[in-house]
Amino acid sequence: MTEQPWLWDEKTWRGHVEHVRAGRSLRPASWPGGAKVAVALSFDSDHETPALRDGEVLPGKLAQGEYGARVGVPRLLKLLDRFDAPASFFVPAVSALLHDGEVKSYVDAGHEVALHGWIHERNTALTEAEERDLAFRAADVLACLTGTPPVGIRTPSWDFSAHTLTITRELGLKYDSSLMADDDCYELLENGEPTGVVELPVEWIRDDAPYFMMDRFASLRPYTPPRGVLSIWRDEFDAAYTEGGLFQLTMHPHIIGHRSRIAILTELLDHISGHDGVWFATHAQVVDHVLAHAENTAEAHP
Repeated sequence: MTEQPWLWDEKTWRGHVEHVRAGRSLRPASWPGGAKVAVALSFDSDHETPALRDGEVLPGKLAQGEYGARVGVPRLLKLLDRFDAPASFFVPAVSALLHDGEVKSYVDAGHEVALHGWIHERNTALTEAEERDLAFRAADVLACLTGTPPVGIRTPSWDFSAHTLTITRELGLKYDSSLMADDDCYELLENGEPTGVVELPVEWIRDDAPYFMMDRFASLRPYTPPRGVLSIWRDEFDAAYTEGGLFQLTMHPHIIGHRSRIAILTELLDHISGHDGVWFATHAQVVDHVLAHAENTAEAHP
């Protein structure tokens, strides 16, 4: 053990905590059209990239990811169209390059395409220069394939390094969606200073991967049945609706796209659509709205 945190002075431990911190709450006083809740659905189109990142190049793992592009994405696009629900797709550049026309199909259907790394790399394992190079290369690929530069980022595996926010700002991005300090949008602080970058927060309980991942050589198993997950997500939405806030969900085509899991997403969207005053929006649309109404936001949470 090289560090002994219990021996740190206040400047050290306070510096770590305050390097990247939640600033002012950006929950707006109202949503467009008088909606009672904003619903921000997102899909991380990782496909084969987690396996490739780890050097797993045999057909088994790659086929598991290929399912996302081959089966999951078409099912999801059809489902989103049925509910007229624009969504955000966070796409590693290698995924976009492997699957010709996929990101364009997102844009053509009215969805957002945003950054999700180069090859689903682990940012905290990279040098600052490596992380910056991969981020800028990925942004160039998505801009070329979609015709529009991305405005947001979700770090692969929500792996946020000491340099990620600086690089996000250098890219000129409006928002990040990798951190977890609130249920609603907030402004990111860097070393105590406002950055203008909006955080649209995520949470593991609103992510399909922790419930459904499977690794035959490890203890990773899908222990929660799909309808148990549906119950959790439905409760999360109901609370957001009552509070007048944001309901954000993170999913993966190669995970949620299977038959028994797309069934619960369909039931969830049926439940959500049965409420009056629901605004389905991309992450970018949510961020644009909260920024436009920042002066009328609710008080920050304690």
